Amino acid sequence: MALPVVAIVGRPNVGKSSLFNALAGRRISIVEPTAGVTRDRISAVAEIENRYFELVDTGGYGIEESDDLAEHIDRQIKLAIERAHLVVFLVDVQTAVTPLDVQMAELLRRRNLPVLLVANKADSQTLENQAGEFFTLGFDEPLCVSALHGRGLKELGQKISARISQGKTERPVEAVMKLAVVGKRNVGKSTFINSLAGEERMIVSEVPGTTRDAVDVRFEKDGRCFVAIDTAGLRKKGKMSENSIEFYSYTRALQSIRRADVVFFFLDAIAMISQVEKKLASTIVEHYKPCIIVVNKWDLAKDRATTDQYGEYIGQLIGGLDFAPISFITAKDAKNVQSLLDLAAQLYKQSNTTVSTGRLNKALKTITSERAPSARRKVGLPKIYYGTQVAAHPPTLMLFVNDPVKIDANYRRFLINRLRDLLPFAEVPIRLLLRHHRESKTAAEEQK
Repeated sequence: MALPVVAIVGRPNVGKSSLFNALAGRRISIVEPTAGVTRDRISAVAEIENRYFELVDTGGYGIEESDDLAEHIDRQIKLAIERAHLVVFLVDVQTAVTPLDVQMAELLRRRNLPVLLVANKADSQTLENQAGEFFTLGFDEPLCVSALHGRGLKELGQKISARISQGKTERPVEAVMKLAVVGKRNVGKSTFINSLAGEERMIVSEVPGTTRDAVDVRFEKDGRCFVAIDTAGLRKKGKMSENSIEFYSYTRALQSIRRADVVFFFLDAIAMISQVEKKLASTIVEHYKPCIIVVNKWDLAKDRATTDQYGEYIGQLIGGLDFAPISFITAKDAKNVQSLLDLAAQLYKQSNTTVSTGRLNKALKTITSERAPSARRKVGLPKIYYGTQVAAHPPTLMLFVNDPVKIDANYRRFLINRLRDLLPFAEVPIRLLLRHHRESKTAAEEQK
């Protein structure tokens, strides 16, 4: 049984994203005074009185968009309404009824859906007394709330729970994988997400920077639940104001990398690799995330270069991701999309693999016999005693040595590369920790 859907709709700047965050119990949508920040349908699984439902935030109805995306935004609102079991129609109690409020009300009445009329920004009893004029919209008495200050939210939650009384009472199945889709502007991330989801979840436009938030899209493949995280397209941080919507979008994109199980790092096959992408690659490496380098729009570039040639080009310009597999796709045609999902599952499995201490030490013996760590002047001869795996996702290997300082960066890289060859971590990052062998003795003594 699918989760019931509760959609929040209304004209721009009535506080839809603030209410969405308050009901979801965490900050998901960007909240900013500028009208039109939310464009796509943003959703989250919410729970009220032990009833679970999908809560959906939408863009402002009737927004005048400088990027000519108003038609796309209105379409996303209508798609959210079509899927909804209950609509929360949000108005602003601090302003009079507007023509856009009237248009929204007429649209909802034509759909013949259950509607909760909610008057937001009722920060005081005096403001609540102004809600009477919203009776003219033709719905039941408006419920006054303040999403910002939490007033009336408990009563709103009770009303939502009562309206979705047939909804699920058991916790929804957790996603088996979270997939962050990252890259610079206009590389086809939203088109790819729509291909995965099998529906128009994200606005797709030639306008750079269309997606502003990090949007979680739940979808099922082969009976398993996944979450794809579409992120804002990135550009140089120096070009952003620290208080701008773009800066918040940038921050959310980086957060998405941190919470992802696998990262799809999108490149545009017909564009040069830029400094933005080099920085993004460094961020992925810093967080030890399994990564697939996804070269999109390959249909436009395949006559210019072979996949091997493009792979060499990536290797020359992007450091630290030499272990990451490269996939060539055409997202608009959904070409190779399913194989990409299968590859992500393989990487996730590798990242969660653990090896025995015996197997690891056998590999270390092979590696040191091929090339022992060399002595550095004034430091002395380094020696590796043994190693053990202490964590997975990422595979974290702790090696006990006579002195960590004696193992230089070059030999660490050699160790990691050879460990990938000899252990089942061929395409995922390995975190290597070095400890003084006296620490292992101390730990053993403490356990006695």
